[in-house]
Amino acid sequence: MAAAKKAVLGPLVGAVDQGTSSTRFLVFNSKTAELLSHHQVEIKQEFPREGWVEQDPKEILQSVYECIEKTCEKLGQLNIDISNIKAIGVSNQRETTVVWDKLTGEPLYNAVAAPVSPGPSDPVAVVPSGSSVPAAGTSSVWLDLRTQSTVENLSKRIPGNNNFVKSKTGLPLSTYFSAVKLRWLLDNVRKVQRAVEEDRALFGTIDSWLIWSLTGGANGGVHCTDVTNASRTMLFNIHSLEWDKELCEFFEIPMKILPNVRSSSEIYGLMKAGALEGVPISGCLGDQSAALVGQMCFQDGQAKNTYGTGCFLLCNTGRKCVFSEHGLLTTVAYKLGRDKPVYYALEGSVAIAGAVIRWLRDNLGIIQTSEEIEKLAKEVGTSYGCYFVPAFSGLYAPYWEPSARGIICGLTQFTNKCHIAFAALEAVCFQTREILDAMNRDCGIPLSHLQVDGGMTNNKILMQLQADILYIPVVKPSMPETTALGAAMAAGAAEGVGVWSLEPEDLSAVTMERFEPQINAEESEIRYSTWKKAVMKSVGWVTTQSSESGIP
Repeated sequence: MAAAKKAVLGPLVGAVDQGTSSTRFLVFNSKTAELLSHHQVEIKQEFPREGWVEQDPKEILQSVYECIEKTCEKLGQLNIDISNIKAIGVSNQRETTVVWDKLTGEPLYNAVAAPVSPGPSDPVAVVPSGSSVPAAGTSSVWLDLRTQSTVENLSKRIPGNNNFVKSKTGLPLSTYFSAVKLRWLLDNVRKVQRAVEEDRALFGTIDSWLIWSLTGGANGGVHCTDVTNASRTMLFNIHSLEWDKELCEFFEIPMKILPNVRSSSEIYGLMKAGALEGVPISGCLGDQSAALVGQMCFQDGQAKNTYGTGCFLLCNTGRKCVFSEHGLLTTVAYKLGRDKPVYYALEGSVAIAGAVIRWLRDNLGIIQTSEEIEKLAKEVGTSYGCYFVPAFSGLYAPYWEPSARGIICGLTQFTNKCHIAFAALEAVCFQTREILDAMNRDCGIPLSHLQVDGGMTNNKILMQLQADILYIPVVKPSMPETTALGAAMAAGAAEGVGVWSLEPEDLSAVTMERFEPQINAEESEIRYSTWKKAVMKSVGWVTTQSSESGIP
């Protein structure tokens, strides 16, 4: 049996998928896109003070080595020769910031994580003052509030007009992006300040830290990032595809500590240790861009939604930057080769998606496991007029309303926990529709279908509700690992590797599960307009924003 399996294997490609709560290494067959083996290690999050979220960069690096070794062992047990692995790609949590010593290879501080969801008015700062934990649904690695005062100080001295940052980067001035976290480190951590003065410091997002370390570290490691990760730093000009001198001066960031910016698909360097020593690292994409590539959204107007703690919706806008009038971000989608064109995307995020299910489990106790919500919702098949707006820390895109708080409305004596469970699932779908409507208005191209991935897509009721509420088909690939697949595709397609063709005729047809709308358009619109009425009821709860945010 094993010999037969060996006979059909094409060249293999590995992918490091470094996320907010875990690290994984996955190995794919480049000819069929089949996932052959993988290993996962959980990553600890540290909360040194309320509103601060950090991770240990050395633990992250160690987890990558562990995942690679364990996956290679599993391949050996399957009688698959690891010398077939021809390339490695990296996909990573974006914006999280690391500064390290280039002489010793030691991090100078923990990795500082990104807050929940980016946006013009950053309602991230609205965490209940004096609470012992971050607001419900936001205690993930993304929520880090320490940079709020840094943003306030910077916003006072923006040159010319408030469009200075956005016109160059596609991003609003926000605690979310790396430049502000790097500024905080330079202002507050003496070890970082000293290393910069002595020309020992290097800065990078998680991809840069991993690639530098894996390609030799202090002994010749390659200090680089790709255009997708660079585009989330707030220091990168998305038009010229270079670090922007004016932005670096504005944030007072020394350009010598920044990584070299490369395409998302080229050989950066070779693995210098471990079971895959000598294998090229040749793909690099921020996680949401990697999912866009893994979903094969290569056409202008194709979009994907990743359902996790929050939702991330990206729409490929082709070779043109589309600037949003509706609170969305403009970002680099990918650049699949040194001489290949750059593609852009509009991005919108729903702050509270899977987090609302966790809230029902941990705070209300109406379910024991997240999976149970599907069973409860199925029992009733309707919310019976109950609407749940999970604005736990304000409303995000497209409202940007920090004064909002979560509400459950339309309750009657008949309402029970099953209806509330159903309303929670509907809330995820309504929020996705709001982002999609904003995208349609910005792009002028209505979507014909939505491609989906992420853990929550296993919930069939959620997927059917999403099709009903959007009133377009929802399409889910049978192979759920789209983020890692995107990184593997970029690595395998790189010049000098060439084992994965990205030509449309060569891309393996992925089997899809398709959810068609099952209600009439009129009912869909009535439910959506009632949701909007509920959203309006959630606004204006917090009348004075506390200046205290747990930061001394």
